[in-house]
Amino acid sequence: MHDEAIELARTLPKAELHVHLEGTLQPELIMRFSERNNRPVPYASVEDIRAAYQFEDLAEFIQIYLNGFKSIATAQDYIELTEDFCNHAIEDNIIHIEVFTEAQGGKSVGTPLSEIMGGVIAAAAKCRKRGVELLLIPTFLRHESEDRALEALDELGPYYDNMVAIGLASTEVGFPPENFRRLFDRARALGFKLVAHAGEEGPPEYVWGALDELGVDRIDHGIRSIEDPVLMSRLERDGIPLTMCPISNLKLNVVKNLEDYPLKQFLNAGIKATVNSDDPGYFGAYLNENFEAVIRALNLSTADVRTLVQNSLDARFDPPKVN
Repeated sequence: MHDEAIELARTLPKAELHVHLEGTLQPELIMRFSERNNRPVPYASVEDIRAAYQFEDLAEFIQIYLNGFKSIATAQDYIELTEDFCNHAIEDNIIHIEVFTEAQGGKSVGTPLSEIMGGVIAAAAKCRKRGVELLLIPTFLRHESEDRALEALDELGPYYDNMVAIGLASTEVGFPPENFRRLFDRARALGFKLVAHAGEEGPPEYVWGALDELGVDRIDHGIRSIEDPVLMSRLERDGIPLTMCPISNLKLNVVKNLEDYPLKQFLNAGIKATVNSDDPGYFGAYLNENFEAVIRALNLSTADVRTLVQNSLDARFDPPKVN
């Protein structure tokens, strides 16, 4: 029953708009980087790493994510990490990716921003030669102060020509979007597009805040918008895309099962929902696997798949003028 829709999702050229580059880190790469960089991680083997990937919520996931992040130290690591993800993207028929990279997290593990950005920029150029447009969206940590975020934005100055947008990520609850008005005003003035994680674990009010206080162009996740009919109308009226991540939301217990995932309700409401993988190295599912899971759980049709794929292409940002 689902085979035709699954095959269509696999073969259509599409965009992925919500994936954390450091979240594509496979256990094999964690062990390789850890040993090469003499940066111990709390695991003895690849099997130990995979066994640790049981998450109760977003906060617990972030702690395990940081364990892996500590293994990455050099531009060469970032080149290998990005190229590994590019290989998966090509397998999934992805022609356009917008990856989140850490604007602040490197400091906590002693990895210079120059190593992060230098490696990703070099690898992105290689991906383009292979037919995959890869754009960079540095993300800022909402659990840290806005002043620190503003400092990090300044530090990104040498790489502005290679960035397409900025984002807001990390632990959501207790850190509303309006805490970062100055950061987003500054980024807007610099000419960047704006995105923010909102309405994943946080309430619909956080989606309102991202729209009205930060002026974002897209909402990352946004799943809890379903709880607010007025917000749903606003998203539809203004054509605000949602970069939804089904298996991520399942693994982090945002939803208990995919049969309850509201993706089809967003589509029926005329909202520009998209499907994305978020952190495939940790959740065990790249983009096509996310498509297959929701097609089976929600009985999505080939028309639904075409709409989701077209939404991803329509919602993508244009490459920066200088690459």
